[in-house]
Amino acid sequence: MKTSTFPSLRVEPELRDAVERVLADGETISSFIEASIRGNVERRRTRAEFIARGLASLAEAQRTGIYHPADQVTTELKQMLKVRTAQLHKRVHKRVNKRVPD
Repeated sequence: MKTSTFPSLRVEPELRDAVERVLADGETISSFIEASIRGNVERRRTRAEFIARGLASLAEAQRTGIYHPADQVTTELKQMLKVRTAQLHKRVHKRVNKRVPD
């Protein structure tokens, strides 16, 4: 695939210095900018999908007349978070225990 370029970017010297201070070993300003662009594109895509799901949910609620109380939804989300957090803690503890020599 043929590559493309972005226009040159003029920034204040302080911003360039700040970027250079946080670069990882072997990372270039160009790769940093590319990663930043990719991250922003992904966040905006995710946000747009989230909004689309929310609008679709609103339309469905308006169509059916079925709404869910906020406290019920919040309770369910907290429970889902609790379960997922426990799963992640188990996974982390498994990895840590595998690394510890006998």
